Amino acid sequence: MSNLFHHLLKMPSLVNLRDFLELLRANNEVHVVDFEVDPYLEIAEIHRRVIAKGGPALLFTKVKGSSFPVVTNLFGTQNRLELAFGKRPLHFVQGLVNLVEESMPPKLTTLWKARSLFAEGLRVGLKTVKQGPILECCQQPCQLGTLPLLTSWHSDGGPFVTLPLVYTEHPNGHGHNLGMYRIQRYNDITTGIHWQIHKGGGYHYHAAEAQNSPLPLTLFIGGPPALMLAAIAPLPENIPELILASLLQNTKLKLVPDPKGGHPLIAEAEFAIKGVVPPHIRRLEGPFGDHYGYNSLAHDYPIFQTTHLYHRKDAIYPATVVGRPRQEDFFIGDFLQELLSPLFPLVMKGVSQLKTFGETGFHCLAAARVHDRYPREAFAAGLRILGEGQLSLTKFLLLTDGDIDVANFPSLWQHILERIRWDQDLFVFANVSQDTLDYTGPSVNKGSKAMMMGLGKEKCRDLPNSFHGSLPVSCKNPLVYLPGTIVVQGEPYDAAPDLAKELAEWEGVGQWPVFILVDSTKEATLSLREFLWTVFTRFEPAADIHGRSQHTHRFHVGLKAPVVFDCRMKPWYTDVLEVDPATKEQVDRIARHIPFL
Repeated sequence: MSNLFHHLLKMPSLVNLRDFLELLRANNEVHVVDFEVDPYLEIAEIHRRVIAKGGPALLFTKVKGSSFPVVTNLFGTQNRLELAFGKRPLHFVQGLVNLVEESMPPKLTTLWKARSLFAEGLRVGLKTVKQGPILECCQQPCQLGTLPLLTSWHSDGGPFVTLPLVYTEHPNGHGHNLGMYRIQRYNDITTGIHWQIHKGGGYHYHAAEAQNSPLPLTLFIGGPPALMLAAIAPLPENIPELILASLLQNTKLKLVPDPKGGHPLIAEAEFAIKGVVPPHIRRLEGPFGDHYGYNSLAHDYPIFQTTHLYHRKDAIYPATVVGRPRQEDFFIGDFLQELLSPLFPLVMKGVSQLKTFGETGFHCLAAARVHDRYPREAFAAGLRILGEGQLSLTKFLLLTDGDIDVANFPSLWQHILERIRWDQDLFVFANVSQDTLDYTGPSVNKGSKAMMMGLGKEKCRDLPNSFHGSLPVSCKNPLVYLPGTIVVQGEPYDAAPDLAKELAEWEGVGQWPVFILVDSTKEATLSLREFLWTVFTRFEPAADIHGRSQHTHRFHVGLKAPVVFDCRMKPWYTDVLEVDPATKEQVDRIARHIPFL
């Protein structure tokens, strides 16, 4: 292996939050806020302003109502993620994939060349120790009110743990899960837990509830930075998150037995809260300003009944703030995609490159470069993507077999529009599950998905770059945003619910391929980021895609161009997240004390 790889392997291990903070201090990547701040709305707005300017991590040493300091924006730039983890994990994952591909059948020469990779693998895993800092202090019963949980938006239903590390084990012994599921504090001993059935912790709870049994749960907060990334990584089922955490931190993850029994504890965690989730009990959880950029509503979810809480004597409370992209989760998501990208072709045959777009909250839009060596092989690859772990939440999937970087949306969109046959290459799957946080469907968890393909080397059409036709009177401000794609402003949905269909059938638009119908052309085209967010978070495929005409052949619905995507706000959508005036004014007053505001 190269000298560079050997150098990367020697990077220091960040086994706790303090290691990371010291590294950030050494690189001028953390700012200390030493005056009192309020965890109710104030910290969140400071965080949002700093991250918008690409500013540093923030350490709040005086937090109203709590003795624990708060740190936010740990991973809010690509630079800080590279400081924490470097390229070593990516090289290791790529090395493993190469070894699998090159050693079938196994050859001694291949295995010998990979000896340093095996040596690196020996560092990965779990290690049980007798003592750890997490055991320094214990609350029994819990006093959750002493923790500086953030309320991020004025519409939130209460304070939330925003970087929760939720550890569960399958009741039948079928492995563990470390996931990030939001936690709303109800009182000193009880929280809600936003579990969805299609995620690992939700599976465990469903299995326990079927047995009429409570599910033991341990809520970790803080610890090795690697834990926070492993908890949200879109890993294939049955790949343990704790092993990924060990890989990321470049050393074995230390566990310590809980003297009171139950799950072992992460030895270097900041906080560990133990308890159970009882079966068949539900309570309203939410509202919560979520990562799609909208306010998710209150719904019934299980509750977490705590028994005791451990914390380090000098514990630091890590938090983040989610909302309209880009927030901190955008950078984490991009890093994890790069890390896991070598696995995609191995796990999903026929998939060469995969990209989910953080600008849309990740689940609303994905794109893939796939093989199409025989008729409809690309379709099979698309189904593999839509059936794989968290990727099953994808609402709109773009597929191509072209030699093109699918992460470059403008080039990809143009490439597909030049090749798509609207009567054959658009597939809409109606009446399926949809991400719980996506309110574009007819009801919670229900909606549709679409797969749109542009295949082959030869173009079917040249895309126009200028528009000289006419529009219905309810449409205005047309703008050719991308070749073949016009963004047009329409009357609000309430006033003109059938406008998208009218636009598609309007003779004055001629053979123009695609229209994007929005509430404001200006706002939707401010940037590519705004375009992606506006378009893909505001339409549901089965309800909001219209063609000049449609026909059914062998149960497949084909369209005739123009095709209109209705991306206007609908009456049942939840509100776009906005900072309330009082919080804005308060942070304006203290802005002079923080150089990055």
